[in-house]
Amino acid sequence: MGFCLMVNPRNWLAEAISTFALVFFGPLAVILAASVFGDGLTIEGIIMISLAHGAAIAFMVYAFGHISGAHINPAVTIPMMITRKIGIADGIGYIVFQIIGAIVATGTLVALFPEIGKSVFWGAHGGPSELLGGSMMSGLVVEIVLTFFLVTVIFMTAVHKKAPKSVYGAVIGGMVFLLHLVGVPLTGASMNPARSLSPTLFSGDAGLWEVQWLYWVGPIVGGIIAGVIMNYIYVNKAEKEA
Repeated sequence: MGFCLMVNPRNWLAEAISTFALVFFGPLAVILAASVFGDGLTIEGIIMISLAHGAAIAFMVYAFGHISGAHINPAVTIPMMITRKIGIADGIGYIVFQIIGAIVATGTLVALFPEIGKSVFWGAHGGPSELLGGSMMSGLVVEIVLTFFLVTVIFMTAVHKKAPKSVYGAVIGGMVFLLHLVGVPLTGASMNPARSLSPTLFSGDAGLWEVQWLYWVGPIVGGIIAGVIMNYIYVNKAEKEA
């Protein structure tokens, strides 16, 4: 979420660690919520899952925001590349290490919870819910809208020159909490291809692979739309005035 223009493997490691945290603690909350509150969508479970994802993002943004920018998400890195906030080579490194961090996190969960974790496929996203009528197009729109607002908040707090930097971790984490609160019952609230890919890799479930494209196309499209609009309407103007 910062301005990293040179290739820096130290930053890639920061992205792997940050993404590990998200994909460990977020899905761990899914596993625990299912164990404590049952497999169905309960209010307690949704709040627990939303808090875990939001807190993991907030804490990692504060921990690594000044190192790598703490993108933690290919759908954040890609708009950063398009708007030239990060170089292409560095951006590719970020995405590769985000995916590696996510896979190691899910592998850890699989090793720790081989039985109870399998009931929820270690936090995998299973496509649009019955609340959306199972419609893939509706699910796609939801993921685009959710990610649009996630990346909007990132650009307007972490990237914008005039934004107060002391609060951006809390604001981004809070937005992740809100988006999960409303998005978990609809699509699982991915907004992050790396977060969706890694549990699917371990799931052994063909049905999860059939909906995987939703969690790549939706977040990336929503992120690009937000990043381009915020950058060229607001961020660039502030940089020229600085």
